[in-house]
Amino acid sequence: MFEQFSDGYYLGRLYVEPTTAEQAQMCQAQHERVNEQLYADGEGIERLDRPLVMKVGTHHLAVRGDETVPADTLSVPESVLSETSVRNPPTLQEVLLAKADRAAQLLGLTA
Repeated sequence: MFEQFSDGYYLGRLYVEPTTAEQAQMCQAQHERVNEQLYADGEGIERLDRPLVMKVGTHHLAVRGDETVPADTLSVPESVLSETSVRNPPTLQEVLLAKADRAAQLLGLTA
């Protein structure tokens, strides 16, 4: 779903759609799988519910898993989506996924 892009990000393509939820969401199973593959360090018991950090346009979003979101889809709050370059959603869009160290840095800034 995501491939190497730069020192700080992976690149993927997801259908981006609006949501009335307050936070960005993606398919729960995919969220857990990406969390395990890209954010886990392989030591001990690890959380798979940490937010993924994705960049759509110029906006970084903390993304949670949700069982109601279809696979390969990123649901973005309408207020944020209107400020991005996404037009005529749902649309297939390139999305950047922050690597673990970059995600920790970005989440630290928003906490």
